[in-house]
Amino acid sequence: MTGNFGDWNGNITDIGPIYPFVGWEWLMVILLIVFWVGWHVMQMQKEHRDHEEQARALQQGDSLHRAAQAEHTIQRM
Repeated sequence: MTGNFGDWNGNITDIGPIYPFVGWEWLMVILLIVFWVGWHVMQMQKEHRDHEEQARALQQGDSLHRAAQAEHTIQRM
């Protein structure tokens, strides 16, 4: 519960907390880190699956050779 701001005269420690969820900061930081790491793991797994699908599609027939031929290299002048 936040403090009462009806009277600004007095000691700041008598006002009390000025924002909700005081004391929950560390729990929220831990949850955020867990969410952040979990999101990165899921993102890497999805990108790996997409990469594998694209590699499989290129390996069928001569698609890989055609894709390599389509790549342009920078030539020195």
